[in-house]
Amino acid sequence: GLSHIPVISLNFNNMEKNDGFKITAPMLYDGMRALMFGDLIMKCLYRTRPYELEPGSANALRDKWQKKCIEGLTGKTKLNVKKLCCGIVADFDNLPIDETVKKPHVGVVGEILVKYMPLANNKIVQLLEREGAEVTVPDLLDFFAYYLFNMNYKHKYFGKSAMYSVVSKVGGKALASVRKQASEALKASKRFHTSMKINDVAELAKPFLSVGNQYGEGWFLAGEMAELISTGVPNVVCIQPFACLPNHVMGKGVIKQMKKMYPQANIAAVDYDPGASEVNQLNRIKLMLAAARREKK
Repeated sequence: GLSHIPVISLNFNNMEKNDGFKITAPMLYDGMRALMFGDLIMKCLYRTRPYELEPGSANALRDKWQKKCIEGLTGKTKLNVKKLCCGIVADFDNLPIDETVKKPHVGVVGEILVKYMPLANNKIVQLLEREGAEVTVPDLLDFFAYYLFNMNYKHKYFGKSAMYSVVSKVGGKALASVRKQASEALKASKRFHTSMKINDVAELAKPFLSVGNQYGEGWFLAGEMAELISTGVPNVVCIQPFACLPNHVMGKGVIKQMKKMYPQANIAAVDYDPGASEVNQLNRIKLMLAAARREKK
């Protein structure tokens, strides 16, 4: 009974016409900047919150800078991207923390909705932190970089028009421009690091999958796992909707080979579904953490 309600959709294949609503280039640019700020705050928050000396202090910084970013993007205050990025990183860099005891470091990868939406993943980040872990979740903008990388590949090998390559190169440069200030602020920090470039992630994925595997998260899922493991995050939770075929093939399907190449890898695949048992999900995560603690000792 809701067929009369229009769906506003960002897409490039005319699935939705967006009648009465125009998605403009400035809107897209602001959207990318919003995601950049979100990625930056997420990276800083997850790195410091498990070690904060004063409970709630990391979340307070998150709320403070989230508000400032929203005000800048909506025009309530003048938007100074460099100042905001440097301010976010500096505040989290100077947050009092205690790292006397390093916690097991766990990365979260998987299907894009389940990976980032707490409602869909039963608040896995908070769960892992309660269980005594430090969590890393790759940037959401990395997925956009993956999509643009694939467009150039499709032109080269799948017979797509030259426009795919043009969009890939122009979009890649625009994305790099949007992320530049955040990357520079992270490089100058004492606690944080920048994300790996998409070309390097693709190289890490190649021992496991051809980069022609582009359905769903495709080769990017294996690439993210390899990136985490090779940069000091050996424990990985790979999450997906129940019976998600691409993730089962390109996530679960590469785990055995990945453990051969990275003996230190400790990977748990967990399905999420409204009918799935939270107890089963929790048990799999606890088993992964138990193995992480044994390895740490």
